[in-house]
Amino acid sequence: MRKASEILEIMRIFEQNDPNPRCELNYCNAYTLLVAVVLSAQSTDKGVNRATEALFKVADTPQKMLDLGLDGLKNYIKTIGLYNNKAKSIMSLSADLVEKYQGVVPHDRAALEALAGVGRKTANVVLNVWFHEPTLAVDTHVFRVAHRLDMSQGKTPLEVEKDLVKVLPPAYAKNANHWLVLFGRYTCKALKPECGKCPISAYCHWKG
Repeated sequence: MRKASEILEIMRIFEQNDPNPRCELNYCNAYTLLVAVVLSAQSTDKGVNRATEALFKVADTPQKMLDLGLDGLKNYIKTIGLYNNKAKSIMSLSADLVEKYQGVVPHDRAALEALAGVGRKTANVVLNVWFHEPTLAVDTHVFRVAHRLDMSQGKTPLEVEKDLVKVLPPAYAKNANHWLVLFGRYTCKALKPECGKCPISAYCHWKG
């Protein structure tokens, strides 16, 4: 496992290069963020943003989404993979938000994960981005980077998340998720990692 001093330096370098990282999904409130994250499963952020640009102009609250209806929603998101199932989940979670939470996205992990289409990763994104909690949403990028940088050898996203929570310096915990995602998305890529432009190559022990 990587030394704590090295992890601290890696986080410092990430901060120097990107002091204010942000989620690449477009949203205007907690509800649209939640919907965007649900739509992003097995889809690209750019693809989701193209679809939601028009969608969120007409449905930026749970009630407006319910008024739009299932078929109406599908017309906006049909370019996104698995859109039929995602549309059903969004309509279901919108109904629950209206009926149980007065249309407000709850600041509570258990309540979020009880919503249709919302798993731990989605809940972590909402808690981190909207509620500013130091949570870690382990997607394929974070999973890969954590292993390559020897911050975790966990075999599941939850195991990797628990390892990262233990080893990441508290001062950087809030932004660490964005840094790791963006680093994996644009530099430490799965097939053709751009090691030549990597800002932390001096700390990389990955044999690949």
